[in-house]
Amino acid sequence: MEHVQLSLAEVSALGERCLRRNGCDADNARAVSETMTLAERDACHSHGLFRLPGYVSSLRSGKVNGKAEPRLEELAPSALRVDGDRGYASLALQRGLPAFIECASQQGIATLALVNIFHFAALWVELEAIAVKNLAALAFVGATAMVAPAGAQKAFFGTNPLGFAWPRPGREPMVFDQATAAMARGEIQIAARDKRPVPLGTGLDAQGLPTTDAAAIINGGVQLPFGGYKGSSLSLMVELLSAGLLGEQFGAEASHALPKDGGPNRGGQLIIAFNPEKFGNAGAWVEHCEQFFGELLSLDGVRLPGDRRLAQRELSVRDGVEIPEPLYREILALEKD
Repeated sequence: MEHVQLSLAEVSALGERCLRRNGCDADNARAVSETMTLAERDACHSHGLFRLPGYVSSLRSGKVNGKAEPRLEELAPSALRVDGDRGYASLALQRGLPAFIECASQQGIATLALVNIFHFAALWVELEAIAVKNLAALAFVGATAMVAPAGAQKAFFGTNPLGFAWPRPGREPMVFDQATAAMARGEIQIAARDKRPVPLGTGLDAQGLPTTDAAAIINGGVQLPFGGYKGSSLSLMVELLSAGLLGEQFGAEASHALPKDGGPNRGGQLIIAFNPEKFGNAGAWVEHCEQFFGELLSLDGVRLPGDRRLAQRELSVRDGVEIPEPLYREILALEKD
């Protein structure tokens, strides 16, 4: 497949222009484009410009409010909430994170609930923004039902990603972001596009049979949780924290929402942040944890989660990124339609 070489500035400008042309105002377009650009920078292609057609389709259908004005409120001294005004999560996060980070830094622990949002991006983006402020954080977000619970053959759970970040003062934080499904939906979609097989255990076909055919999983099939009942249990947890706790849609409820435009459905997100300085080990936790990381990395074959992203980041900042030419042409057409 042919590729187009773009600088990160060109990626950001391309995304922003396309979103503005299709119904986003300046603030929403900039926030979403920044999120996609960060994903491209770190070679997280399934959440970069690959997502842009989905963003556009949900704007054109009227499902998403491209001119959303997220509203931040304090529910309790350590509990904040942002109502996303039926917009994308990126701007809601930008509006809520500064107050949330300050709250967690002062109180020792804080929660941020985001409701009435459409989350279509990677979780590590917001987690890293929190961890660089010397806070640890957990994040949970639900999704439309695509995954069969352990033992079932019908979609009921979302891919239900969860993420964790740990601060490393003087270094890049350690951040991981993973689906509770065996493979993220976007990765399966890219495999189907590129006609590549996926590992056995990723999903079932329309007949309920295990398959390595990515297209068969997407078209009438169903994804599977990782680790059988273990991943299924974590997916259940994410459903309860991102939907049940927040009064938002469960994955099975979101799957019935109309229109079916190829973009995200409305859901909720919960973020919990911790200030390690407030947990009785002030001043000592950094050295202790760095010693732990050092011993871990001394083991043959071990790397920390996110290390490949960080290595790719340096290359992308220097050299730019490669975008598949068919995707690039599709985006240009969406910008002009």
